[in-house]
Amino acid sequence: MKLTEFDYDLDDELIAQRPVRPRDESKLFYLRKEEKRHMIFKDIVSLLQEGDVLVKNKSKVMPARVEGKKDTGGKIEVLFHRPIGEGWECMISGSNIKVDREVVLDGDEYTILENRTEGLFVLDIGHQEAVSLMEKCGEMPTPPYIKKDIRTSKEYQTVYAQDKGSVAAPTAGFHFTEELLDQIVDKGVKIHNITLHVGPGTFLPVNDEEIEDHQMGEEYFEVEEETAEAINKANREGRRVIFVGTTTVRALESASEDGRVEPKKGWTDLFIYPGYEFQSGMDLLLTNFHLPKSTLLMLVSAFAGKERILKAYEEAIERGYRFYSFGDAMLIEGKHV
Repeated sequence: MKLTEFDYDLDDELIAQRPVRPRDESKLFYLRKEEKRHMIFKDIVSLLQEGDVLVKNKSKVMPARVEGKKDTGGKIEVLFHRPIGEGWECMISGSNIKVDREVVLDGDEYTILENRTEGLFVLDIGHQEAVSLMEKCGEMPTPPYIKKDIRTSKEYQTVYAQDKGSVAAPTAGFHFTEELLDQIVDKGVKIHNITLHVGPGTFLPVNDEEIEDHQMGEEYFEVEEETAEAINKANREGRRVIFVGTTTVRALESASEDGRVEPKKGWTDLFIYPGYEFQSGMDLLLTNFHLPKSTLLMLVSAFAGKERILKAYEEAIERGYRFYSFGDAMLIEGKHV
């Protein structure tokens, strides 16, 4: 399948630079098989049913972006991802970055030990030292298409973020407020959590013309027994299951086999694109509008159908929907529902 099949045109003015306030006043495009609705996000309560199971990702974004310099004085930017061996895997941007080069962060020198993949390196910094450095000097790692500085770190977190470990936010959850979540619970919806720590691969473009050749970066996930059983029970009883965000999909599909979700934790490099057979029993997907040629757009296309999604994107553009991380939302009924 060609990468160009997932391309579309978008004016820069539709790339959201700030979240809507309050968060639940963003737009919601409800895409069903037989109809489309254009709504306000807080009205999602009217679309949910008693007995529905809604699953969200409670990962929290680390202040993982640290500015520094090479030993020669040139500026660099380090995006910390995860401890690996005796060091940390990082995305390091700058000119002439290579193994054995010394970099300076907050006055201390560290050595680049390994070049793992394009843009990803291992830096010889200990686990706790890196955590302390991020807490002291780190900034929230907002995507490059967000040109304005965020006002506070909370702007780039979901209201339910708990487990620190992501380098990018699970942005489908941005639209929820605590009050809206309370209303959803009052409706009789069962809310459960997973954890998937978003890795730096989310910032990397797909460069392979044949998308099947693309290699996804690994991300750590945890699916607890309570969440797995709640999904399986809903599937058995014919109740709907709604996943909040592509990160939730990736975690639960990585924990699923033969139509059943199992408790599981570990690293996943699962790449979901059209032709993929979903196993987790997801009925509805809540997600944002994604970048052209991105793995996230491919995942959504696998669930809902590529032509259907691209036509919906065209309509959203015509109606002035806001795109990407701080943009508006879609609630999508799967093509097989």
